[in-house]
Amino acid sequence: MAEHNDRQRVHMTGSEWFGDRSGGLNRYFESLFVAMHDLKGNDITAVAFGNPPSGGNSWGPAGKSALSRSSALKGSFKLPHGAILDRHFSLYGQSAGVGKSRVTTVTHFQGPWAGESKVAGHSKLSVAAKYAVERLRYSRTDQFIVLSERFKNLLVADYKVDESRVAVLAPGVDLSRFSAGPKGQSREVLCVRRLEKRMGIEYLIKAWPGVVHQHPGALLRIVGTGTDESRLRELATDMRLSEFIVFEGNVSDDRLVSLYETAAVTVVPSVALEGFGLIALESLATGTAPIVTDCGGLPDAVDGLDPSLVVQPYNSEDLAHRVSDALNGAVPDWKACRAHAETFSWQRVAENHFDLYSRIA
Repeated sequence: MAEHNDRQRVHMTGSEWFGDRSGGLNRYFESLFVAMHDLKGNDITAVAFGNPPSGGNSWGPAGKSALSRSSALKGSFKLPHGAILDRHFSLYGQSAGVGKSRVTTVTHFQGPWAGESKVAGHSKLSVAAKYAVERLRYSRTDQFIVLSERFKNLLVADYKVDESRVAVLAPGVDLSRFSAGPKGQSREVLCVRRLEKRMGIEYLIKAWPGVVHQHPGALLRIVGTGTDESRLRELATDMRLSEFIVFEGNVSDDRLVSLYETAAVTVVPSVALEGFGLIALESLATGTAPIVTDCGGLPDAVDGLDPSLVVQPYNSEDLAHRVSDALNGAVPDWKACRAHAETFSWQRVAENHFDLYSRIA
């Protein structure tokens, strides 16, 4: 493991630990903490709701409302002068003035809370209230971390943050979880997403007749649940695609790894507010090429691998053509995919964070 000569005190706060609530943001938080905890020479603590991994702490059970969870945080402990407070969800954890000590507050901007609510169709009052809370919390932040240049631009434009306070640090992938090998003659396509409107899954479903026309045995597996699940299931049924599309729901980690390894290609069809796309990195780690939309930071996941893996959002016809081409073998091979994933190791990500902390503390 890497050694760091200047010992740093870092306290991370997140939403939920991944073991209690699956999802890209929770996996990112937990994976980053574990990688930073493994680097010697620093003092790292982390807290979120749910059951923590070794070395982590918990505020209590996961699954409560944001309001009730916020009220559970009033007893947060003090941090020493010069410490880093690294917040992965800005509502949770202390503000900049922690006790009588001056700490440096870092916020990981994973996406606009208000913007996501607007896309989901929430009321104008709800969206405005969330935006006001975000602006208040962000005004007390010394440094922001984002996963992509596009989210940096969004933070600067929509939240009036000085770009000098925003650092772009790409996420990582747990390479030890996945193995890569030849794909064989698979005709399965995998989509792993929360079933929400902004994830663009309806455009993938609408693309499927075109895929099946070219590849009659093609099967789409959709992993995940969410508020848009009923509508998406009805859409697949109405389009008479039930025998070609399987809704897997939530699956175990072992099952997810197996699905990645079996798939000929994966698809990440997001249409709005995508920070980076850890799913794309996980797919690459198994040697499976991901087709992604030109949305947020998704293109960054395949930058330097194959530009044809990026398609335009909202375009079912183009998506059908690209998936069909992929099933014909027009994707990078498993060795190239795995090699690309290896440039996103969590150890490298952890070291990049410590480098940033040392410059701002």
